[in-house]
Amino acid sequence: MAIGTGLTEYLESWAGGDAVRKAVAEAVFALAEAGIELAGVCGQGAINPDQGAIVGNNSGGDAQKALDVRSHEIVVAALRRRGVGMVASEEADEAEVLTPGGLVAVATDPLDGSSNIDTNVSVGTIFSILPVEGEASPFLVPGSRQLAAGFVVYGPHTDIVLTLGEGTDIFTLDRSNGAFVLVAEKVSIAPETAEYAVNASNYRHWAAGLRNYVDDCLAGKDGPLEKNYNMRWVGSLVADASRILSRGGVFLYPGDARKGYTHGRLRILYEANPVAMVIEQCGGKATDGTQRILDIDVTELHQRTGLVFGAASEVERIGLYIANPERRGEDSPLFGSRGLFMS
Repeated sequence: MAIGTGLTEYLESWAGGDAVRKAVAEAVFALAEAGIELAGVCGQGAINPDQGAIVGNNSGGDAQKALDVRSHEIVVAALRRRGVGMVASEEADEAEVLTPGGLVAVATDPLDGSSNIDTNVSVGTIFSILPVEGEASPFLVPGSRQLAAGFVVYGPHTDIVLTLGEGTDIFTLDRSNGAFVLVAEKVSIAPETAEYAVNASNYRHWAAGLRNYVDDCLAGKDGPLEKNYNMRWVGSLVADASRILSRGGVFLYPGDARKGYTHGRLRILYEANPVAMVIEQCGGKATDGTQRILDIDVTELHQRTGLVFGAASEVERIGLYIANPERRGEDSPLFGSRGLFMS
């Protein structure tokens, strides 16, 4: 498709006469409609001070803001209008049937990064589209079964990052006419990078291998990695992912020793899996630290995982550090020197 093509033309051309593809397209249309509404809601900021109020906790025990609840309602209503079969949301304990006989199901974090909403940081809607097949739950399958995935970013401009399994494309909302248009196609992530994103305040809780990796990044060109690294961290998954799509890099949100963080903190179904599909379709990689995200069995709706994604070579490097923290000697040139904080 040519740059400037509208999302409607793009999806209709892709779907053709195939029933399942048409159902996928309808789900994306629904998410685009919800995204336009949510962009306006998020854009109100302090004009609507109540949206940042904490109103309870979601299924995972995280604080739930009024805007989280409103976002859930907007997304679910849009999916229902477009005939989506089922939805699983971060803001709901159980999956919900929307349209009996619907061919696809959507797993979603309706408002990722909502803790940042008061600071005017980009937030977004993450989504995974899965087939509805037989009697089993469409959600309790590995991420490799996804038909499409992506996220909507509410920032200086509103973007839809979308993969239909044939590369990753980006659409931007033209506010003059309310239409999304193609602005980048077949996005690619360079396999090498000198930029990483991690919340370094949790350093003391990390396993030795991850600490070793960050130590060696901090050692710069005089250390074993022989290059200077930049560190970036927004704390909004869609914002960090958007930056990596734009300029490369790697993102780390590992499991750690804190209570409730042993198996990671991000939800595999509606955060890690869709981001992993987007990244892989750009030539990058996504793991839980060692295992490919899209190969992990999903056994419960709100299952958590660690997440490392971005530049393929750097993700592989991190996996070696995590899997073999003791391998820092002569048998492995990659780990031939001590890091900045190593004794």
